[in-house]
Amino acid sequence: MKWPETMTDNDDDSLRETTIASETVFDGALLRVRRDRVRLPDGREGVREWIDHPGAVLIVAQLEDGRIVFVRQFRYPVDRVLLELPAGRIDPGEEPEACARRELREETGYTARRWRRIGTIDACVGYANECIEVFLAHDLTAVGARPDTDEFIEIAFLSHGKAEEWARNGQITDSKTLAALFMALPQISP
Repeated sequence: MKWPETMTDNDDDSLRETTIASETVFDGALLRVRRDRVRLPDGREGVREWIDHPGAVLIVAQLEDGRIVFVRQFRYPVDRVLLELPAGRIDPGEEPEACARRELREETGYTARRWRRIGTIDACVGYANECIEVFLAHDLTAVGARPDTDEFIEIAFLSHGKAEEWARNGQITDSKTLAALFMALPQISP
């Protein structure tokens, strides 16, 4: 990977930490929490507590009229309803695009004929290894939503311009949605 000129050209190994020991401190249905003892680049030891996540997908789905499909749902950890792009966790053995197709259908009731992967978001690198694969979906057909039994979701639609406005003025605060929007907006029609 070539870094911008403002960064050093040092080899990444000069910053790398290596695992000495690792233990699972919590193993739940969604994620696993790990505590690792590491060797720091200067030779000292440190501790890293982090979340081991199976990975996820996020879909920027655009209707023929240009509107982007969003979901509104209550997010317990932040105690409020958020406006987000459809997304979901990858099941064991599931390919990312298959997961994106499944999540778009379950959460929004749409299927798409055209799919394109546009990038990756490393969601919370300070404490988790969650990697989110971002897809564009076009040529949508409404077929009816099938949310999980514990998901209560409302579908919302925003124009290209309104989505960008709300992202810039703080009405959209979900980090994965913000990152994906700015990745996708130059690639979708207004």
